[in-house]
Amino acid sequence: MTDTPKILLISLGCDKNRVDSEKMLGVLHLDGFEATDDETAADVIIINSCCFINDAKQESIDTILEMAKQKETGRCKALIVAGCMAQRYEKEIRETLPEVDACVGTGGIDQISGVVRDALSGRQDTVLPDVNTLPLRDAERILTTGGHYAYLKIAEGCSKRCTYCAIPMVRGRYRSVPMESLVREAESLAEKGVKELILVAEETTLYGTDIYGKKCLHELVHRLAEIRGIRWIRVLYCYPEEIYEDLVQCMKTEKKFVHYLDLPIQHADDEILRRMGRRTSNEDLRRIIGHLREEVPDIVLRTTLITGFPGETREQHEELCRFINEMEFNRLGVFTYSQEEGTPAAAMDGQIDEETKLDRRDELMELQQEISSDLLQRMIGKEVECMIEGKASGENVYVARSYGDAPDVDGYIFINTDENLMTGDFAKVKISAASDYDVTGELV
Repeated sequence: MTDTPKILLISLGCDKNRVDSEKMLGVLHLDGFEATDDETAADVIIINSCCFINDAKQESIDTILEMAKQKETGRCKALIVAGCMAQRYEKEIRETLPEVDACVGTGGIDQISGVVRDALSGRQDTVLPDVNTLPLRDAERILTTGGHYAYLKIAEGCSKRCTYCAIPMVRGRYRSVPMESLVREAESLAEKGVKELILVAEETTLYGTDIYGKKCLHELVHRLAEIRGIRWIRVLYCYPEEIYEDLVQCMKTEKKFVHYLDLPIQHADDEILRRMGRRTSNEDLRRIIGHLREEVPDIVLRTTLITGFPGETREQHEELCRFINEMEFNRLGVFTYSQEEGTPAAAMDGQIDEETKLDRRDELMELQQEISSDLLQRMIGKEVECMIEGKASGENVYVARSYGDAPDVDGYIFINTDENLMTGDFAKVKISAASDYDVTGELV
């Protein structure tokens, strides 16, 4: 082993996890460790795991087993599991995955350097602080997004207690990060060249309620918009019932607040919403969406759905399909219901077989494909500002995103040009063609 141990950190799951991973990389860098993206060159492999749904658990387990091979064939001396799976299943990991040398829970990422040193010395560690801690408020970050955009995690945990969700068990109650800390972090990101801030939390719209006694997301956006170098501010994970007028007016008036919101509605049938523990009805959703579109006519709305929730009938699924067809969301994702142990929904009668869940998911995605295609066709001839993401290999084609496209989950704009563009540049593009989820354009 070299004098400077090399660390490979694999981040799984959501963008909130990515922020934790970037902070762990920052801690490790400051403590003298060297990062690598080569698993065969790593002395220590850290997997920041996810266990949100069954597919995420399986991906985490598969990754652990795959990386464990490096302890036999590579130079890896220690394998560490961090994050949600370590927090929730530490005992099971210890019992069934002896290849793992240490577990670090969601509140213990600031202790990662000590865990790495112990693991390299042959000592096994378990670091599982209380899930309601608020770690690493002002940590240095090593960005993994390319540097032109970054996620800013404005809160930890969730207090909503939806009946299908295990997040409160893994991430604790809702805790806002103090505004001054977030502004300092955003200023540091801007100094590194970040031009787009993407605000994330398990629920962004409640920001500030626990520490300031009121909803303060709009105030935070205004503060962040003052930072030099920041061009776009995007907000994800807004529970629809928590949308409030100051936030809507902030989007209307603050030029850097892009006209895009992510509203995870999960369903549209009143009985299913009630059984899910959601706080909206079909009528509420229509009213909220209608108001957003009335106040911000060019707003792009994204949502997520859960299909196959316990007891969901064919009629209730068709009600959801009708709602989606009428609302015409610009972006939409669908999860099949995952039976998470310890949640109220896991014990409900009427659990639905996987084939039915998948069939209903496919129906929804086929419907959304038609809606998306139609909405993108309407963009032909329009001019939009976009951020350059990179260049297609071997072609004079650049990949870009408009304000209506969040990274990794939404579509792209493909630009045909001989000009030399740089990642992170902004350009105006006239849309000339559209497919189901992406568009093509020319530089204006």
